[in-house]
Amino acid sequence: MANVAGRAIRMGDSEKITINLGFVDLGHVDLLVAEGFYANRTDFIRTAIRNQIERHAEAARRSVERKGLDLGLRHYGRAELEAARAAGTPIAIRVLGLVSIAPDVTPDLARAAIASVSVLGALQASEAVKAALADRTA
Repeated sequence: MANVAGRAIRMGDSEKITINLGFVDLGHVDLLVAEGFYANRTDFIRTAIRNQIERHAEAARRSVERKGLDLGLRHYGRAELEAARAAGTPIAIRVLGLVSIAPDVTPDLARAAIASVSVLGALQASEAVKAALADRTA
């Protein structure tokens, strides 16, 4: 667990994705697993993804800089959003990774304090807050 702005975030959390593979590709994956190169299909897929991310790391780094993205985990708590609302300066959320909005943030506060949401990765927030920000989410 990591502690971000006084709130515990489980780092082991992940997002589930589904992919479709051709039978021959799937057979190759299963062969490599059977031969002991990988523990299972998931291990193979994670390794392949990490290898591709590493292969394109420099281009990704330049893109993150160009787009002004925060990289990693970004948590928005009630106090931070109330301060943004009070100052009249709504926040533009731009993150590559995980955005977490505290459970005590109301939909009204989220709409008043958040101008836009652009997340390449995952957004963790209550369903009500996600719905309130739907028209501001890219």
